[in-house]
Amino acid sequence: TSAPVVAMVVEGTNAVASVRQMVGATKPGEAAPGTIRADYGLEIGRNLVHASDKVETAVREIALWFGEDLVGWQRAEDPWVFEE
Repeated sequence: TSAPVVAMVVEGTNAVASVRQMVGATKPGEAAPGTIRADYGLEIGRNLVHASDKVETAVREIALWFGEDLVGWQRAEDPWVFEE
């Protein structure tokens, strides 16, 4: 990369699809208005953000970036809001 990186893991129902929707299409010119790539991306060669395309890819990339350094976290209200 040519700049600092902020890596994060998003967990939850449909997390991969939800993040991909926020990120937008790979090519900024094809991304929907309001997505990160449409609003801030200039060209595909200067990719602003990465999002795994499927759960299996996310599992592999999480292991690559974080190894065993993930910390589990659950909000107290989650069991009342989300089904198991």
